[in-house]
Amino acid sequence: MSMIEIKRPQTLARLRRLALSAQGLLQARPYGRGLSGARKAINHIGYVQVDTISVVERAHHHVFYARVPHFKPDMTNQMLLNGDIFEYWTHAAALLPIADFRFSLPYKHAIKNGRTHWYKNPDKKLMGELLARVRSDGPIRSRDIEANTAKGDGWWDWKPAKKALEQLYMEGDLMVCDREGFQKTYDLTERVLPSHVNVQMPSMEEFAEHLVDQQLRCHGLASLKGLTYQRRNTELRKAVKALIDDRLAQRTLEQVRLSRGEVFLLEAGALERPLPRLNNRLSILSPFDNSVIQRDRLKTLFQYDYQLECYVPAAKRQYGYFCLPLLYRDEFIGRMDCKAHRKASHLEIKALHLEQHDFDEDAAIAAFARAIKRFCQFQQCDSVSLTHAYPKHLTQRVRRALNG
Repeated sequence: MSMIEIKRPQTLARLRRLALSAQGLLQARPYGRGLSGARKAINHIGYVQVDTISVVERAHHHVFYARVPHFKPDMTNQMLLNGDIFEYWTHAAALLPIADFRFSLPYKHAIKNGRTHWYKNPDKKLMGELLARVRSDGPIRSRDIEANTAKGDGWWDWKPAKKALEQLYMEGDLMVCDREGFQKTYDLTERVLPSHVNVQMPSMEEFAEHLVDQQLRCHGLASLKGLTYQRRNTELRKAVKALIDDRLAQRTLEQVRLSRGEVFLLEAGALERPLPRLNNRLSILSPFDNSVIQRDRLKTLFQYDYQLECYVPAAKRQYGYFCLPLLYRDEFIGRMDCKAHRKASHLEIKALHLEQHDFDEDAAIAAFARAIKRFCQFQQCDSVSLTHAYPKHLTQRVRRALNG
């Protein structure tokens, strides 16, 4: 099996562009615009992570925004109501293309059969009562349970009932049919799932093929570890390894090795394909964006060391509570810690950190100012302020650009 050694900076730069192009981050509108663009985007990138942090617009909206012009946050729930996407667990809570529904079944069955635990010792009796309630009375929200118990009318205790509801969801008996902010509404799976959706349990070989094809499509290149990122299924990992070995033997895949020894897989000939031209666009990304979530890959490929510090004690934070990665052309050039003050319609940039790279500072700052103008609109903010920029000598230049 041949191995391409990546020794020239130009070839590494081409790998980076391949990865960013596969994520739809180099093109102006790779999937189109608005609702139809959002549908095409999630079908291509495979999932969008859901997260509760609301310092700025939530992650699942932000990921779409970074790729789809004229995307509006209410389009996410519109896709859910239309049956274009469904909500479930990948390595985290996520929105997924409805066409991939069958690949959620192995995890659901593993939880239902006790091979994997969501909650240990789930209350089966309570789960049965809840399921019967949904079947007879229709969709239910977790707040409905909370409201009922608050009145002390003899209904279930809230915490056990909430756990039972989540267990039913994770086992696949219930699906999320609607969302209002972070209040989910659940209904029976057979009432939510569109009739055309394939519900056949995939074989391990089919699952492996799905994962490999998806990861190469949306990342351009992937390590063997990255192909099964955060999936602890030993049999699945073995099936993926066997499939990779087979495709390498057939020469439909090839391997590249970076100077530090890391090995990535990509489709044969991918390095020679035409790639989008670079432009002076700066993208403000979510910490949960698909392009940055595999931190080891990010560091290896882009030499960008990124950590989300909201989980780090305040005294130990280096950059800030919720720093957003900044992508300029084909490099991650820094990060921005900011907060949207919604009542005041104001975006506060607490700290902008630009790292030492070989780029034109004036062009990058101008691109940042253009990106912030769009980002403010997305946050429904009509003013912006900058507290600190690093290196410090950039502070006034950035302020002038933001006010220009």
